[in-house]
Amino acid sequence: MEMASASLNEGGQEAGREPAEMLSKLNIASSGVLPRTELYPVIEPHRSGHLKVSDLHSLYWEESGNSDGEARPIPAHEWWNFERNLRIPVVFLHGGPGAGTSGSNRRFFDPEWYRIILFDQRGAGKSTPHACVEENTTWDLVNDIEKIREHLGVEKWKVFGGSWGSTLALTYAQTHPDKVTGIVLRGIFLLRKKEIDWFYQSGCSAIFPDAWESYRDHISEDERDDFLTAYNKRLFSSDVEVQLAAAKAWTNWEMATSYLVPNEDSLKRGENEKFALAFARVENHYFSNKGFFPEDSFILNNMSKIKHIPGVIVQGRYDVVCPMMSAWDLHKAWPEALFKVVKTAGHSANEKGISAELVAATEHMKFLSQKKSTS
Repeated sequence: MEMASASLNEGGQEAGREPAEMLSKLNIASSGVLPRTELYPVIEPHRSGHLKVSDLHSLYWEESGNSDGEARPIPAHEWWNFERNLRIPVVFLHGGPGAGTSGSNRRFFDPEWYRIILFDQRGAGKSTPHACVEENTTWDLVNDIEKIREHLGVEKWKVFGGSWGSTLALTYAQTHPDKVTGIVLRGIFLLRKKEIDWFYQSGCSAIFPDAWESYRDHISEDERDDFLTAYNKRLFSSDVEVQLAAAKAWTNWEMATSYLVPNEDSLKRGENEKFALAFARVENHYFSNKGFFPEDSFILNNMSKIKHIPGVIVQGRYDVVCPMMSAWDLHKAWPEALFKVVKTAGHSANEKGISAELVAATEHMKFLSQKKSTS
């Protein structure tokens, strides 16, 4: 199904239209039922394991929700009977890179419908070796996603990713468009130089000068013309204590800026040494190498490959980690995708407005899958 372009206001609604009319455009309100926006209850995986993807790396993966993972035809007269009629495989791509997955990531999806597949990327979470950047590039991860898909016997799936996960989702979809049936993105990051400079060199520092001081002061004055390189030297020092101190300073900077209203749980996460080491080392490795892309606007330049795939873009208006300029550029390059701007949110998927739009997006993808099965 080709989705029309729309001019959207800050609430993600078409300018000049009533919410009900917008919902009708999403093919949801015609039944008289409003789309769900609340996170689904906490669930546990029913299957998990490690997949060896190279001589060095072994990736943790898990499945939860519906284990069948395939669409089943529905009689036309039952087209709105959502319950237990479709089984939709979806892969969740976490951020960072280096952040790893968590149980809360499963809550964006209806477990009666979705076969929910999570995995920790190279060097992250439960994958081994921890915080390792050897044999760790964007293209290695794209290949890993394919290996996981084949290992789990999935023919095609939907792809869900936020922040760095949006970078990886777009890159994977452009490389394997025939394997992707839908894309849900949040906090768009295209890994261009101006985005890296904004957050790690100068820009976001003007909005969070208090949090910036700790990040800045960890680096000597004579090295502050290039924070990325200065942190790289420390994160990959032979001295573990030097690594950990730099990792905490790097990670705390992002944790302090990820929410519109500072979040205590996020701030505490930056003090977790194991998490911070993987998060900081892998992020810095990717950003120092320009995402391993051949050109600065690689993703935007290849959008023609996926324009036909249904997509939803969710962006916090006040996201200072991945500012809205990138989501806007993506929207202009991919007007076929629905574009939802949350006017009272920052970067985190856990902010109420963001999570509500993400759940609504996965509900919308349910409808598209069901409509396709009955056509």
